[in-house]
Amino acid sequence: MRVGLYAHGGSGNHGCEALARSSMRLLGEQDYTILSERPEDDIKFGLDALAHIVPSQSGMPKGVGYLAYAVNMKLGRGDKYFWRKRYRGFGEKIDGLDLALSIGGDNYCYHGFFERFSILNKVFVKKHIPIVLWGCSIDEDRLSREVIEDLRLFTQIVARETITFDALKKAGLDNVRLMPDVAFLLEAKDVTLPEGFLPGNMVGLNISPLIIRHEIVPGSVMRACKGLIDYVLDKTDMGVALIPHVNWPDNDDREPLSHLFKEYSSSGRVVMIKDADVSSLKGVISQCRFMLASRTHASISAYSSGVPTLVIGYSVKSRGIAKDLFGSSDNYVLPVEDIKEGHELRDAFEWMVRHEPEIRSYYDSHLEDYINGIDKGILNGRL
Repeated sequence: MRVGLYAHGGSGNHGCEALARSSMRLLGEQDYTILSERPEDDIKFGLDALAHIVPSQSGMPKGVGYLAYAVNMKLGRGDKYFWRKRYRGFGEKIDGLDLALSIGGDNYCYHGFFERFSILNKVFVKKHIPIVLWGCSIDEDRLSREVIEDLRLFTQIVARETITFDALKKAGLDNVRLMPDVAFLLEAKDVTLPEGFLPGNMVGLNISPLIIRHEIVPGSVMRACKGLIDYVLDKTDMGVALIPHVNWPDNDDREPLSHLFKEYSSSGRVVMIKDADVSSLKGVISQCRFMLASRTHASISAYSSGVPTLVIGYSVKSRGIAKDLFGSSDNYVLPVEDIKEGHELRDAFEWMVRHEPEIRSYYDSHLEDYINGIDKGILNGRL
């Protein structure tokens, strides 16, 4: 069977890479095509060994076509017109597919993404190719009438946590199933750890420009990170591993993490992890004692490795996943809007240290059952 993966941002976001790799692992031997927004990233991180990598966009029109495009943009035709032009050759690229999975996960969480990828949904439907919204999170306040109508185009919607599942059912959608994020299945690679990394005694820290953009008090997230690192260095024998998970030019975790590394590298107990494929990054995360993460799939790599984890969150996805895994998101998710004075991350980490034995015991008794909830038959026999 020919299976397409689309709404895929590219492996420079290692969460996107994790979803692609884990989806293909779950669904087994098929003929996969990844319709990628950044195909060069997927080739760089080796997805071309598993699937055909096809650019989803066709680039800007040229010549007379560009002139018509420019005039229409000047006349205020807007985002949908822009994206229709960028995806104008998309229909030819999906000929022959038997099924397509929209794998972005949180694409419906952000303004502009629905408007963009709904265009592709309609192309698939016009060609009578079934589509599945795969492992999604959606905030209830994003469920406008237009969004709901778009969601009805999917043969099936697989929500990855119950907050989204309940919201979609409440909105009247009857094509919804519930299943944990397939990235819980991602395999970790054995990796060579950098000098100064103390296996089993590191605090992993992942901070993103995206989470900083959601802060209420300017500078509060970085102050909170420094407060955490100061605490770890002064009050414990642990080290700190700064772990990037997205390297997009406009949204690069290495930027804030490099600022922290520059300030603390002389301690000898703070290390900067180099960018790598997502399985290698999971290999590093799995060697940490604790993980504090703002990227969803960095936290999933930690959860699935049995590492006590705190998520710095801003949307339904972090709350929903933690709630389903632990029974409550309290103490497992720190909303970014609650970070104001600089001590909040340290305080949340202290709670986690105090409760480390209970968290590890909980993993021992519950994590396997949670991961076993990922069902290969979720697509009802379509594969």
